[in-house]
Amino acid sequence: MKFSQKLLLWTTIIIALTLGFSGFYFVNYVFETSLEREAGQALDENSILRFAFETAALNVPVKYDLLQDGTVEQIASNLESSGQDAGRLLRISDEGKNVLYASDGFEADGELLAQTEEDMYSYRVIQLGERYYIQTSSTVNALDRVLYLETLRDVSQVFEERNMGYTVYRRLTVLMLVLGIVIMYFIASKLTQPIRLLMDATKKMAEGDYSHRAQRVSNDELGQLTQDFNHMAEALEETIDKLEDEVQAREDFVGAFAHELKTPLTSIIGYADMLRSRKLDEEKSFVSANYIYTEGKRLESMSLRLLDIIVTKKEGAKLQKVSTENLFEYLRNMFTPNESMEFVYSYEQAMVLADASLIQTVLINLLDNACKASEPGSRIEIEGHVKTEGYLFTIRDYGIGIPEEEISKITEAFYMVDKSRARSKNGAGLGLALCAEILTLHNSKLEIESTLGKGTTIGFLLQEAGKEE
Repeated sequence: MKFSQKLLLWTTIIIALTLGFSGFYFVNYVFETSLEREAGQALDENSILRFAFETAALNVPVKYDLLQDGTVEQIASNLESSGQDAGRLLRISDEGKNVLYASDGFEADGELLAQTEEDMYSYRVIQLGERYYIQTSSTVNALDRVLYLETLRDVSQVFEERNMGYTVYRRLTVLMLVLGIVIMYFIASKLTQPIRLLMDATKKMAEGDYSHRAQRVSNDELGQLTQDFNHMAEALEETIDKLEDEVQAREDFVGAFAHELKTPLTSIIGYADMLRSRKLDEEKSFVSANYIYTEGKRLESMSLRLLDIIVTKKEGAKLQKVSTENLFEYLRNMFTPNESMEFVYSYEQAMVLADASLIQTVLINLLDNACKASEPGSRIEIEGHVKTEGYLFTIRDYGIGIPEEEISKITEAFYMVDKSRARSKNGAGLGLALCAEILTLHNSKLEIESTLGKGTTIGFLLQEAGKEE
């Protein structure tokens, strides 16, 4: 169902419900008001007849101690035929609530009479055949007798007026609905015109016409939506224009990715050279061979994993509890203190949620970059501390630093601040880009602070998984 049709349908339903409920309430309110008025008049009539009966009883010649039943019937008959209302219906009952006199047509049951007590008035609405009546009941004190007076007042006209009101209001509701549907049809068509124009523009863009723009025909929210859609179309067109360049850049990245694997290869070559160039005892030979095997396996797994992360970004990191002690011990073994560089470690032991292999790659790349940016004999600080937000890894060097305007660019693939220096140290401009991608999978990012000529501090946060046991 189209939106304009839904709008028309729901508007019709709301109008119908509103008119229906309001009409029912109005007609019923008028009916109840009229019925209450009739009930009041019926009670007033009963009170008048009661007073007239008591007065007539006082004027009866005193022959007996008590008012006789025949006299009661005579008084009731006179009351029935007196007055302007010739159709008056009444019934008189004795102390035992046995009927002494009843008008012709007074067919009401004795339920109301049974509920009537001395010195009280009561009434109810009853239906006799097709007619409606208000039945009243009260007590009459006449010459030491307690009698019961009941009356019937015909209120069928009130019910007929209610039925007529319902009929008139139903017809009026149907007429208002027809007029409302016609008016809302044109309003819905006008309101949904911008939506139809947007749909046409969407179809044309889906067919490849990215230069097409939707026409703006209003200044309301839909008009703003049209304008936003056109802005989105412009951004999409610009994005598509850049796709070919990005695809080519990705291919270049994949082609140059092998350069980033030099760190594990350096370890393999170094230990292999030790085994090749000198005779080592059995323990050192085993340690060297073990590092070659370990780094070779890591190189194999990391090649497959990182290619998927950087090229396709379809596989997420498998986060597990990792000991920071193991991570820093791994760095100690990879970067042993020597005369050309001083490594200072300061860290707290804890457990973090991470992919150990990927985080090792991040730390190695950051430490390797710090070494390249530092002069021989410089101090490099490797720290790890528990913070409120998580576990903070920090690597600080006192090397050449990074210009402020370059900091935002250094995580881009192949970007090098000092290309000549980077190339001389076998840099490919992929290390920090790779670190940024890995940390994204860990819901983290690189925090870089640097001052040109004074050094650089690079850190990142990992989610803490408790203290190390």
